[in-house]
Amino acid sequence: MATGVAVMSDGRVTHHRWEEIPKEVLNPQLARRVISGERVMLAHVYLERGAIVPQHAHENEQLTYLLEGSMRFWFGEDGAEVIDLGAGEVLHIPSNVVHRAQALEKSLDVDIFCPPRADWLDGSDAYLRSTPPATDA
Repeated sequence: MATGVAVMSDGRVTHHRWEEIPKEVLNPQLARRVISGERVMLAHVYLERGAIVPQHAHENEQLTYLLEGSMRFWFGEDGAEVIDLGAGEVLHIPSNVVHRAQALEKSLDVDIFCPPRADWLDGSDAYLRSTPPATDA
């Protein structure tokens, strides 16, 4: 299991504090803390200005709630649909929608996935663990 992950699966109510969950550093510009149940996952994602989340898609339905900063998202294979997200805004990404993102400034987002991201739990999310070259946002 990846570091920075708290998993709940024994049917008991659990209580968590974000600051008590170790921050998993994925690359110099991207880190996260994760809480996962059997059917839902909640994550704090920390992005430095210019951080890139490379193009990908997943079966998991996703809600992204931006707490701080601003981000740009591109959707579709060609990235033709662009949405800028500001603090306090929420983005819904349906299952299997191709997307990528870039932090326009230092940002903190809350990601919710259903079902939980198995690749985040087992550390096989290689696309996040390298530092992609910077692009113009």
